[in-house]
Amino acid sequence: MGVKNSLQAFVVLLYMSCCSSFYLPGLAPVSFCREGNSTDNCKSRIELFVNRLDSVESVLPYEYDAFDFCKDENERRPSENLGQVLFGERIESSPYKFYFNKNQTCKMICSKVYQPKVNTQLEFIKKGIQLNYQHHWIVDNMPVTWCYDVEEGQKFCSPGFPIGCAVAPDGRVKDACVISSEFNKKDTFYLFNHVDITITYHSGNGENWDGARLVAARLVPKSYKHPSKDNLNCEAHPMEIPQELTSKLEVIYSYSVTFRENNTIKWASRWDYILESMPHTNIQWFSIMNSLVIVLFLSGMVAMIMLRTLHKDIARYNQIDSSEDAQEEFGWKLVHGDIFRPPKKGMLLSVFLGQGTQIFIMTFITLFLACLGFLSPANRGALMTCSVVLWVLLGTPAGYVSARLYKTFGGEKWKTNVLMTALLCPGIIFADFFVMNIILWEKGSSAAIPFGTLVAILAMWFGISVPLTFLGAYFGFKERSIEHPVRTNQIPRQIPVQSFFTKPLPGIIMGGILPFGCIFIQLFFILNSIWSHQMYYMFGFLFLVFIILLITCSEATILLCYFHLCAEDYHWWWRSFLTSGFTAVYLFIYAVHYFFSKLQITGTASTILYFGYTIIMFLIFFLFTGTIGFFACYWFVKKIYSVVKVD
Repeated sequence: MGVKNSLQAFVVLLYMSCCSSFYLPGLAPVSFCREGNSTDNCKSRIELFVNRLDSVESVLPYEYDAFDFCKDENERRPSENLGQVLFGERIESSPYKFYFNKNQTCKMICSKVYQPKVNTQLEFIKKGIQLNYQHHWIVDNMPVTWCYDVEEGQKFCSPGFPIGCAVAPDGRVKDACVISSEFNKKDTFYLFNHVDITITYHSGNGENWDGARLVAARLVPKSYKHPSKDNLNCEAHPMEIPQELTSKLEVIYSYSVTFRENNTIKWASRWDYILESMPHTNIQWFSIMNSLVIVLFLSGMVAMIMLRTLHKDIARYNQIDSSEDAQEEFGWKLVHGDIFRPPKKGMLLSVFLGQGTQIFIMTFITLFLACLGFLSPANRGALMTCSVVLWVLLGTPAGYVSARLYKTFGGEKWKTNVLMTALLCPGIIFADFFVMNIILWEKGSSAAIPFGTLVAILAMWFGISVPLTFLGAYFGFKERSIEHPVRTNQIPRQIPVQSFFTKPLPGIIMGGILPFGCIFIQLFFILNSIWSHQMYYMFGFLFLVFIILLITCSEATILLCYFHLCAEDYHWWWRSFLTSGFTAVYLFIYAVHYFFSKLQITGTASTILYFGYTIIMFLIFFLFTGTIGFFACYWFVKKIYSVVKVD
């Protein structure tokens, strides 16, 4: 009876835990009260955290401490997930601490003194100003934004603000120096050593929770040359850093904070003012409509082939009884004895398809979870963490698909197949990633992955992914070979001379144009989020474009595959993979165009890093799109030859 009661109690507790409400990890609201009224559920102290500093002119991010800013005496780092480490985020506590609803004006944080002799720290700050490095601050898991006016009276809220600005020797004002006419001295750097912080809160009146909740955090960077530590002046002239330091320079950092009540903004929608200031929603809808038109066009073409041309051909072929008529056969029917002849380099093709299947499932699940809100920008690093964990756990389908296809191709080197599936593509990506990491280590960048994390990634790869790949391959080789609807002749049929458009290379090049046309606008925003440090949140659009990409790759590959079969060219295995996989080549070309036309990246290291990471993106996208096209074409070929009568 005791065991039975314990089991019943466990079931009840499990049921209660399943039915209770929950917040997504890292997204639970925090209530704040005035100083002296704090409780376990209501805090009075507000902490400001700082993240890495980055720039649109350099791929190298740096930690906050690298620039000799004010440090927290009791510095601590919140726990970071795998995605944050891989993205190079380095969040740490700061000396900016204040109490809820307690306004403060021109309060000093710390001071730094630089001597006229060679000072590497000051030179590093000046280099950061020259490359327009940006602060990224966080309050209550929400970015502290800098909102400023742009063209047509619109306001743009950036999740970062610059270290400072500079005026060139010729008097040309650069970057943020345009915000004030006081920044006018030639060949001079101006340091933003003061911030006016405004925190907006919802008081909680009429709500079912105690205390107030923060709904916005904005700041305005300022530059003041304070007379001394004991005599701060937040209306003084800007803090100038000359090109050549001839005397002692003292930099005093300060801040002001103001609290404002606004009960019209709900806590759940506190990110809206940041996202709404980012344009391009209309462009997104235009991209979707453009992609849908392409899909409808391809669907009409495929439907015409399937319902009219193909149906007519099958009916005519199946009505042939006399041998004289049989000699008049032409087109795709003539190659039925060679259509399922194993391809050359079948081992490599099966490995690519196994890895492509793994990437496809990983991408689908990740985007689906992102649409549900589990991978929102507020949950930092969750997107990359989810992708890496899913990839590691999906070794089984990769091994199964690779082994099953390799066995169908008549391959016998099963050990080599399994090892290549588990190690080839991940090994290329890891080698590229490791080389990039060496460059980041040498430059002292915060994006450099710690050695312990690299060991952890290798442990996940060899300890989880590789065994799961072997398990999937075991079941794949255990299954029977895939049966095909027609037999393969012993002697290969000679392929007639092909026209220009039915030759392999032109067909492959044409095959990637339409899928790329469906994604290139979305690709622009993705590249902006990666290299221009803009916030990406339109996962609904991205998932819709993902589905459109699947359909477009499938239909374009089927269409070209049918044309090639009609030209009596039965080498469709590799061609179907490369036709849709060539979309990745257009992606790489667009990334090159983006680098030279949109970015202002300078320096050899940053250029190598950009193209190194672009190659990783190219390889993943090549495997992904190639696999889609292959399986679509494989289904199409089996479908049409399964209804043809073969004597």
